[in-house]
Amino acid sequence: MSLIIDAVSKRFGEVLALDDVSVSIEPGQIFGLLGANGAGKTTAMRVVLDILRPDAGTITWNGTPTTSLPRETWGYLPEERGLYAKMKVLDQLVFFAKLHGIKPKAAERETREWLERFRIPEYADRRAEQLSKGNQQKIQFIAAILHDPQVLVMDEPFTGLDPINVALLKEAFLEMRDRGKTLIFSTHQMETVEELCESIAILDRGKVVVGGPLREVRRSTGRQVVRLAIDGDPEIAWLGTLEGVHVTRRGQDYTEAEVVSGHDPYRILQSALGRNLRVLHFEITDPSLEEIFIEKVGQIDTSERTLAPKAVPA
Repeated sequence: MSLIIDAVSKRFGEVLALDDVSVSIEPGQIFGLLGANGAGKTTAMRVVLDILRPDAGTITWNGTPTTSLPRETWGYLPEERGLYAKMKVLDQLVFFAKLHGIKPKAAERETREWLERFRIPEYADRRAEQLSKGNQQKIQFIAAILHDPQVLVMDEPFTGLDPINVALLKEAFLEMRDRGKTLIFSTHQMETVEELCESIAILDRGKVVVGGPLREVRRSTGRQVVRLAIDGDPEIAWLGTLEGVHVTRRGQDYTEAEVVSGHDPYRILQSALGRNLRVLHFEITDPSLEEIFIEKVGQIDTSERTLAPKAVPA
């Protein structure tokens, strides 16, 4: 019972956009799809939605090929604006809902509830072109979910949103997840992924370079990170002299150090106390997703991935 992307490849001429991509996404999960520009994220989403057909591989939802599923299974929020500029917000949201078989009265009721929730009820009678980019993004999100899809696929959903509206959208994500919906989204905001996602996949040049449950991905590095704050901002040169310890951040609020696998991170605390330093904060955690992203993507050849055409099964 999951969304299975199995050995999917997609080529555009000589460019291999997806290269034997395999990902498993559990129902009722928020899944983050990460990658630099041109990594293949949008192509992967469009293949899942059957907007594009893969050259090889299969995609199934709960064991059924996605090509056989009704359109109302999916909600899609593209990165590009897709609203009718001259059409009023309420009219076009009801129109989009009707395309999925939702009755007009029900669609209007749901639309007004979402506009109220997103703190823009007064925009119901405004034309889309009169809205800011951030508010247009909220309208597109509502259009993607009015028919209550099982799977919601979103390409950079936080684009153009201020912090307040980011928080509103996050709340909507969590509510949908709690109702058993599956959410897949791409973003460059690593902290948002760490906050919301149970599992991730990082794409680079069309290949999955790391993927799985977020906790396991962070622990897979074999390294631990220590955050240490000491009263009085003393000299911390001693920290870099400890075996297996590398200082990675010297900030105003705390110092961050990476501890190599096989070395005890508590030695840092013991060493600080042994120097009669007053420790205000001591924390052991795993490397951040941003650090892992830079590490994994940086190890991959970043030359243009253009290959001679080859036969790929249809």
